[in-house]
Amino acid sequence: MTKKYQCVIFDWDGTLMDSEARIVASIQYAAKHAGYPVLPYDVSKSIIGLSLEKAIYTLYPDATEAGIAAMAKGYTEYFLNHADVDMKPFDGAEALLQMLKKAGVKTAIATGKSRRGLDQVLSEVGFESYFDMTRTPVEAESKPSPLMLQQIIDEFGLAAAEAVMVGDTEFDMQMAQNINMDVIALSHGVHDLDVLKTYEPVSYFDDLHSMTDWLQHHIKPFQSA
Repeated sequence: MTKKYQCVIFDWDGTLMDSEARIVASIQYAAKHAGYPVLPYDVSKSIIGLSLEKAIYTLYPDATEAGIAAMAKGYTEYFLNHADVDMKPFDGAEALLQMLKKAGVKTAIATGKSRRGLDQVLSEVGFESYFDMTRTPVEAESKPSPLMLQQIIDEFGLAAAEAVMVGDTEFDMQMAQNINMDVIALSHGVHDLDVLKTYEPVSYFDDLHSMTDWLQHHIKPFQSA
C-alpha cells in the first residue's frame, strides 16, 4: 500500500525560493563590513539552512560575540533592504502549493530564516495563505534540531510518520532523520544530491514539477484527531 501523508513541511530557501545568490551576497557584504574575510561563493553558500547566528559561527568559528552580532545585523539589513540580487520562487512552487491546499493537506514551513525575514518574503511573494503554520529558529532551534518539526506535528495532532519534510540541504535531511520523519530531497538547491541521497530520502527530484506529480499520489486530506 502506498504511504500517504497528511502534512507536507517545506524548507524555504533553496527549496521553494531561489534565493541562494542573494543570501551569499548578503553574507559576503556582512563579512566585509564587519571586518572579516570574504569567503568564496561555494563556502559561503554551504551554511544556507542554518539559523543566521549559527551560520556565521560555522563560517567564522573565531568570531567574537560582538563580531557575530555585527555580521548578523549587516546581513539582515542588506538582505531585506539593499540587496540588488533578484530572488523568486522556483518554477512550479505556487502550483505545488495550490495543489496541496486543494487536496486538503496541511502545509508548513520549517526554515533557518529569521521570523522577520520569513514574514517579509512571504508577504512579498504573496504566499502567506498557502501555509497553515510556519516555524523559524526564533520560536524553536536551528536545524538540525527537530524541534521545528515537532512543534508543527504537535500543533496538527499528527505523528511523525504522517508528515513528510521537503528540503535541499543536509540540515533538512538531518532534522527529519532526528525525528524519524520521511524526507524528500531536491537537487535544485544548495547541497549536492549525492550527499543528500546518503540520508535515504523517500524520493528525490530535480524540480518542483516532477515532485508535484509524485506527491499527488502520496497525500491524503488532513484528518483531525
